[in-house]
Amino acid sequence: MSILSVSNLSHGFGDRAIFEQVSFRLLKGEHIGLIGANGEGKSTFMNIITGQLSPDEGKVEWSKRVRVGYLDQHTVLEQGLTMRDVLKSAFQYLLHLEEDMNQLYERMGEASPEELEQMLNEVGVIQDILTNNDFYTIDAKVEEIARGLGLDDIGLDRDVTDLSGGQRTKLLLAKLLLEKPDILLLDEPTNYLDEQHIEWLKRYLQEYENAFILISHDIPFLNSVINIIYHMENQELNRYVGDYHHFLEVHEMKKQQLEAAYKRQQQEISQLKDFVARNKARVSTRNMAMSRQKKLDKMDVIELAKDKPKPHFQFKEARTPSKTIFETTNLVIGYDEPLSKPLDLRMERGQKIALVGANGIGKTTLLKSLLGINKPLSGSIERGDYQEVGYFEQEAKSSNHTCIEEVWQDFPALTQAEVRAALAKCGLTTKHIESKIVVLSGGEKAKVRLCKLINKETNILLLDEPTNHLDVDAKDELKRALKEYKGSLLLISHEPEFYRDVVTDVWNCENWTTKLV
Repeated sequence: MSILSVSNLSHGFGDRAIFEQVSFRLLKGEHIGLIGANGEGKSTFMNIITGQLSPDEGKVEWSKRVRVGYLDQHTVLEQGLTMRDVLKSAFQYLLHLEEDMNQLYERMGEASPEELEQMLNEVGVIQDILTNNDFYTIDAKVEEIARGLGLDDIGLDRDVTDLSGGQRTKLLLAKLLLEKPDILLLDEPTNYLDEQHIEWLKRYLQEYENAFILISHDIPFLNSVINIIYHMENQELNRYVGDYHHFLEVHEMKKQQLEAAYKRQQQEISQLKDFVARNKARVSTRNMAMSRQKKLDKMDVIELAKDKPKPHFQFKEARTPSKTIFETTNLVIGYDEPLSKPLDLRMERGQKIALVGANGIGKTTLLKSLLGINKPLSGSIERGDYQEVGYFEQEAKSSNHTCIEEVWQDFPALTQAEVRAALAKCGLTTKHIESKIVVLSGGEKAKVRLCKLINKETNILLLDEPTNHLDVDAKDELKRALKEYKGSLLLISHEPEFYRDVVTDVWNCENWTTKLV
């Protein structure tokens, strides 16, 4: 029996169609990976099945009494709440049930024997629900999940508005897991998570008995937890049993079969048209020509999907800088309190370094200190000469510009045609290029920022988790471009598969942080 049935779903934004008559089903115990390139509509699909967005056409039907938990990166957290408050709110429905139970106890003194029996039955049902959902061990459960995702290191009494992107994701994920929903809907849950906590989440999902739908571009993570693939492409949604690698094999085979059928049909159409053109005017062959024309008119013509534009990243390189990129002496980074021990670090021209380690230990703070955005608490930073730095921030500021306006603002000397060409090279279509940035998916926004970065002449790149939200093709292309880049690179990443072949050195920041990890 289906837990969720979606039938004949169609949806679009303006003149841009996202889905056309798609169907979907979720069965008990299925672990589904929802995949597709940036902008194909994965998050839109999640918003439709959770009721946050109404489809243009089609039906979405959930089984009765199914509790759905959705990890939405865009949830607004209220100022003044602590992390503990947010985690405890996962049990809100149980607290309401306890209130109902206490009210029943109060009314029992004045109840008739028949009413008393009914109330005792109700109390028994509520008591069972409270016990089965760990109501009497709420504090212990909060502490356990907080430890698993590293939230106890941040401090559960911290205000939620002070959290970084990674800490916020961990908090929302922890709350969701505490709610113990019947179905989990996870939209890129590994974004902003460090390796240790990605591993923890992987184990959790492998042992998860209920069904879930997972959107992720992290293929090793996806492959380790799912057993069904739904692929979103060209307004269609197709189901494949097995993991991502099996999907690739079957998808490629279907694509080749379709291309072969298309070639055969095109050859037949050409022959039929040629016969009709040569014979329709002659009386003796007119009937045969009309017969061929009817066959042409009735033919169900095969159409090949248009190839999506593949991104091509090529970093523009500035003049060669001096040999020393930076050298620190007794550098202590942080804000109100130190995040590091005194650091003596040195980076030389041509080095490509990955900064790794748990979230919240100061990797981004180090980048900002080296850029001069943050002042160090003590110590000094000596930078070399002739440096042209390109910086990719983990969390970009929101913009109300169109893609064209956003790039034009940084490169006013370019013509509109050149701006459009630059954005198209990053894998964005005409419709994306003319759209406002706020309506784009996370991956499309990242491509706009990468467009600005690759068109600036640089000799040093500082990249803070650049692969978050990027689809597989864009990630592979970025990796290729960084391997070819002749300049120096300082990269924060939690994906060994991405940085392993790119960098010359790996600095584990857990060795010098003052934070407990």
